[in-house]
Amino acid sequence: MKINYYIADVFTKQLFNGAQIAVFPNADGLSDATMKLLARELNLSETVFVFHPEQSDSKRKMRVFSPKKELDFAGHPIIATAYILGLCGDIPLIEGITPIVLEQNAGAINANISVADGKPTFVQFARTVVSIVDRFAPTDEELASFLGIKQSELDHKKYSPRLVSCGFPYLIVPVWSYETVRQAKFNSAAWSQSIAPQTAAQEILLFAHKTPFTDSDFNARLLGPHIGLYDDPPIGSAMPAFASYLCSFEHTRKGTHVFAVDRGDANSRRSVINLEMDNKGHESLPLRVGGAAVLFAQGTIDLPD
Repeated sequence: MKINYYIADVFTKQLFNGAQIAVFPNADGLSDATMKLLARELNLSETVFVFHPEQSDSKRKMRVFSPKKELDFAGHPIIATAYILGLCGDIPLIEGITPIVLEQNAGAINANISVADGKPTFVQFARTVVSIVDRFAPTDEELASFLGIKQSELDHKKYSPRLVSCGFPYLIVPVWSYETVRQAKFNSAAWSQSIAPQTAAQEILLFAHKTPFTDSDFNARLLGPHIGLYDDPPIGSAMPAFASYLCSFEHTRKGTHVFAVDRGDANSRRSVINLEMDNKGHESLPLRVGGAAVLFAQGTIDLPD
């Protein structure tokens, strides 16, 4: 059995940037065991297998695997899957906007593919999230110690550290400068001696509201006890919590806000995530996440009978 797959760089317009996601656009008939083996073999952060449960031009079932396990929900694969399905012709594209429904284990996701000259150029999907925001945070001394930064680099004027969860808790910490985000180094010994582990958060979203790039408004980075010292992992999973965090401040006016968050820098697979949020002052927050993608590779795998 031969099966085709594609690899896309997601949340970027340039090759060798963003996050790499593999997509198998026609996985009908593949077993769970085979999908696990393929995801482990490709060894990317996420691998998507697409199924066609109904005779529909605009609805697909997607199952997402990391090299270790199946994921019930993931955001990067939505962008990659919609882009690849449009690119390879599995989804008939309509000039302008093509709507698509992608069903993950966690539920159906409505997405729009922007189309120009018959090709996909941008993908946006909608979610409504409910968050829990806790203003309890470690002291500035503790934050600076386990982030490897100076206390003076922490921002308390416009923002402040808060714990935010949309199902997974993040300790969100604002700093003044982009350089601080890039140069921070997580100190596990200082972390273990602080009150931080008591917050239940195992990942810190460190961000600055200044960036040298004209296409983004914030620069963000994930650090934590389970993240390698020099790793700069994708931040897409933290964006619902980040949007809820911004809405938790009184100076964030009610209404629709449009902004972009970038990860990395020019030398480290930079990503740009476009966000739209409808701040109504309610518990639930309508959120739209968008990004570009580019095709990195495509190939065929010969599966044994």
